[in-house]
Amino acid sequence: MAIRVGLGFDVHPFTPEAEPGRPLILAGVAFPGERGLAGHSDADVVAHAVADAILGAAGLGDLGLHFPDSDPAWRDADSIRLLAETVRLVAADGWHVVNVDCTVVLEAPRLAPHRAAMQDRLQAAVGGTVSVKAKRAEGLGALGRREGIACYAVALLESS
Repeated sequence: MAIRVGLGFDVHPFTPEAEPGRPLILAGVAFPGERGLAGHSDADVVAHAVADAILGAAGLGDLGLHFPDSDPAWRDADSIRLLAETVRLVAADGWHVVNVDCTVVLEAPRLAPHRAAMQDRLQAAVGGTVSVKAKRAEGLGALGRREGIACYAVALLESS
């Protein structure tokens, strides 16, 4: 039985304050009252990093290859749906997800009250165990200045 590890990363800036109304979605969970992230889809950095980690482990490229931001079909797409489709792609290639570990880098909002819901949404999409952790940039760089949110993810896949 073969195993593979993949690393995913994604980052999105917050929408301009002059453009309110876009919801903040992280791991498929809405954060009411928080400024959303800018992006072609729903800009869910957690789902995007997880999908890239899974695709990388399977050797199937990255999210942009399968769901390009130049394609209007993916405009405002639900990233959990893209993640579920990613899992179907790797399954068709003979792999299944064993586990995923995510680290979200942000100053705010706090993830702790939403962590269980985030993990549940991701686990339902990937079919394996998912852990979500939060880290602050401690005021350093663009993330520390609250200009956006980033996520790192590691996925372990096993041959089916």
